[in-house]
Amino acid sequence: MAKGEEGCRFSTITKKLTNKLHTQYDYIIAGAGCAGLSLLMRMLEDPFFQHRKILLVDKTPKNTNDRTWCFWEKNEGYFDEIVLHKWKNLHFKSPLFSKILPISPYEYKMIRGEDFYNFCFSKITASTNVQVVYGAIAKVQNVQDGAIAVVGDNTYKASYIFTSILSEPIPKDDAKILNLLQHFKGWVIETENQFFDIDTATFMDFTVPQTNGTTFVYVLPITNRKALVEYTLFTEKLLTEAEYNEALKAYISKELRIEKYTVVESEFGIIPMTNFTFSLGENNIVNIGTVSGKTKASSGYTFQFIQKHSQAIIRQLKQGKDPKIEASFWDKRFALYDATLLHVIHQKKWTGAPLFGTFFKRNSTKNIFAFLDNESSIWQELSILNSMPMHIFLPSALKEMIKKIR
Repeated sequence: MAKGEEGCRFSTITKKLTNKLHTQYDYIIAGAGCAGLSLLMRMLEDPFFQHRKILLVDKTPKNTNDRTWCFWEKNEGYFDEIVLHKWKNLHFKSPLFSKILPISPYEYKMIRGEDFYNFCFSKITASTNVQVVYGAIAKVQNVQDGAIAVVGDNTYKASYIFTSILSEPIPKDDAKILNLLQHFKGWVIETENQFFDIDTATFMDFTVPQTNGTTFVYVLPITNRKALVEYTLFTEKLLTEAEYNEALKAYISKELRIEKYTVVESEFGIIPMTNFTFSLGENNIVNIGTVSGKTKASSGYTFQFIQKHSQAIIRQLKQGKDPKIEASFWDKRFALYDATLLHVIHQKKWTGAPLFGTFFKRNSTKNIFAFLDNESSIWQELSILNSMPMHIFLPSALKEMIKKIR
């Protein structure tokens, strides 16, 4: 289907959906991004929610390829049908350590935003119990017997509102809170001749200049002639558009040694990396996605944490329990690991290239991915912690623990 035809189809869907509105719902989902749609998809496939009235609200329709999600996963996943490509090997590169790493039993996967939105909305339009409203959400507020969302001049009420919209900014002037940004610009490039190995993705190339701080590049081949090349930084400040562009040009020319190529798509993103404790929500308002802390602070990976959270919310609702799910005391150890790494990078105790080089050199990919997924055993964690220099990490860990206690 041509892109123009797809846009017309989406416009027709929008008109159809916004004509069947109710003001009282069982659930309102505020934000049609990854978190909101992942939760809604699971509601639509479960008979428990078949007769629940659900309202989805977002500012504008989702009909562009505004982002790309990459993640590792064992076996087939919930959204495998729309995975654009999978890689069996990852090439990690740094001055300290470089190696092509087989990642079995995992695969590294890519989903395009446009494919994700189209997949979800095709199911939404086929449902009879979901309505969609487009407009700026002015307010989400608890009331005596539920919660309300104010959209334009209209007010909608539900038993629960699940929101991925940040209501208050992360504090910038609190000395206890570390704030870094993972910011990136990516180009999907197409070459004249076959160039890329479609089974191997470059996962963090730290051989690029580290002038601005922790900096690396992903190269994710989609075909032999097409790949996403993404220039990524963990720093406090953004670059200018020209700086991102020049860095991408330099990498493609000098490192990949590609002179003739066409940029067919471009994307830009910013992901917060912080030790700030996000709220789970309050009463009948439930936070989801990044605003509930589902972006891993040390890596920026979000997609799989959202999927786990969506599944957990569904279980809680079906059991008649509060869907605001507090991490167990034991599981909170992962937040300490993340905060410790952020502290090391933020305070420049150690720079990113040797840090991640040591991490990948001294640990198996199986242990690394389990650790980054917050699914590692204590023995895996002890092995990983023992592989890193304790004179750097232990003082940072103690400082982060003291912050939490205070």
